[in-house]
Amino acid sequence: MSKTLVTYFSATGTTAHVAQQIAEAVHGDLYEIAPKTPYSAADLNWHDKQSRSSVEMRDESCRPEIKDSKLNLEGYDTIFVGFPIWWYVEPRIIDTFLEAHDFAGKTLIPFATSGGSGFGASEARMKSLTPGSTWKPGKLLNGGNVASWAQKVIN
Repeated sequence: MSKTLVTYFSATGTTAHVAQQIAEAVHGDLYEIAPKTPYSAADLNWHDKQSRSSVEMRDESCRPEIKDSKLNLEGYDTIFVGFPIWWYVEPRIIDTFLEAHDFAGKTLIPFATSGGSGFGASEARMKSLTPGSTWKPGKLLNGGNVASWAQKVIN
């Protein structure tokens, strides 16, 4: 039997809310990609070039630590990967997550939340980090019928 996992990183709770809706709609398990050191409001101030998120996003090689990196993907065929858009791409912690696991033979589906920008280069970037996986087109989910989209994309 095919199992679905909904993974997500959420700095302010917006992406977490969407991830919960997807998990309910597809009867999937939920996994938070939580940073070892949580982000404060000051860390997320993108107007401050010295804020943690600004520094991380300027460094392509930055890989923030994940609080619980012992996720077993065995048995999951479809994995949603959710995140807020930061600087037109996925946050570096998503790269940490993707590089830490073997997604060969899995189907990955990205979803994101954003205050105004689209996916940018995030889909191509994430595909390059997951050799042997299959990716379905992602969706920016800032409202609308999340459940309907989730059910359609996994079928």
